[in-house]
Amino acid sequence: MISLCELKQQYLALKSEIDAAMQEVAASGNYILGPNVKAFEHEMAKYCGCEFAISLNRGTDALYLALRALGVSLGDEVITTPFTFVATTEAIGLVGAKPIFVDIDPRTFNIDTSQLEDAITSRTKAILPVHLYGQPCEMDTIVEIANRHEIDLLEDCAQALGASYREHKVGTIGRAGCLSFFPSKNLGCFGDDGMVLTNDPEVYERVELLRRHGGKVKYHHEELGINSRLDELQAAILRIKLKHLDTWNEKRRYHSSNYNQGLAALEGIDCPLEILPTGMLQRTPNEKLNSLIEPVYHQYTIKTEHRERVISHLNIMNVGNATYYPIPLHLQQVHADLGYRPGDFPCAEQTALQCLSLLIYPELTPEDQQQVITAVRESFSDNSIVSAA
Repeated sequence: MISLCELKQQYLALKSEIDAAMQEVAASGNYILGPNVKAFEHEMAKYCGCEFAISLNRGTDALYLALRALGVSLGDEVITTPFTFVATTEAIGLVGAKPIFVDIDPRTFNIDTSQLEDAITSRTKAILPVHLYGQPCEMDTIVEIANRHEIDLLEDCAQALGASYREHKVGTIGRAGCLSFFPSKNLGCFGDDGMVLTNDPEVYERVELLRRHGGKVKYHHEELGINSRLDELQAAILRIKLKHLDTWNEKRRYHSSNYNQGLAALEGIDCPLEILPTGMLQRTPNEKLNSLIEPVYHQYTIKTEHRERVISHLNIMNVGNATYYPIPLHLQQVHADLGYRPGDFPCAEQTALQCLSLLIYPELTPEDQQQVITAVRESFSDNSIVSAA
């Protein structure tokens, strides 16, 4: 079986360093908000090019606390995409606000900026774009609209750490950005952890307060907060892994280009496209695009009308695959009260029926990747969809 996500190989490659760091933390007796946490926050801020990085228990906490820090509350509206993981809108709901969906651009899977302005009302408090699968959103347009309407911009970068847009790391373009360090992420820990990035001292101070039960001084609480603190063990692991992140992301880009080349002969499959200043372009092996926009391929996601047939054959061949996401958020039971209906966001709905993620991770071998490509091609061969190479 070729697993969709192989985490063990990465650990084994760094085993001696990680094990030593964990033993050092265990022997120190300092487990919460200790020196590794402080060092990791400093290193992350430097890596991302921002002033502040506040580590938290999970990526969902990052979204929730960032929204609170921006003053989003009961009765407010937050514009976002219906095609993402539920944590995005979960956080919006938990602060008492209402998600307002805008359909996606089917070429990039991200929010369609041409429809964004039409969703703004007098109750709009923030725009929350998601850099899905590690592909940066079209931030120039989003920033211009947010600035012109004096609306806060919060980036969901849970799948996009290390991606850049016009020389800025995603998460540093809006007023704040949110990260996840879930084990399968490009930079993953050994549990559920997250982070808020910001250049705004007010946002920093508020998130810092809220993550400590709403108090700056121990046992003195100014407002209702939560307990959301990255522990020393996870920080020590993440510090080691951070040094390898750029190399790992480059390997993901290389693997994506190999997929593009290997699947290019198939009619009926749409491979991922990258945003370039001149338009859309697919990446090919060993080609370094002169692009100001750099994705990180947390997922390599294709689209095909024949998804179930492809999945069936991949499963028979023991090749890992996944569907992210089978039901768009506006059609989920959790958001039934919003009153959306099938057909409201046709691009998101069609993509949910056609998307399929193939395995991609830095340690993917050429042999395993070729097996994936062969299996996908075989799933089409019965109907003679494969073009002459």
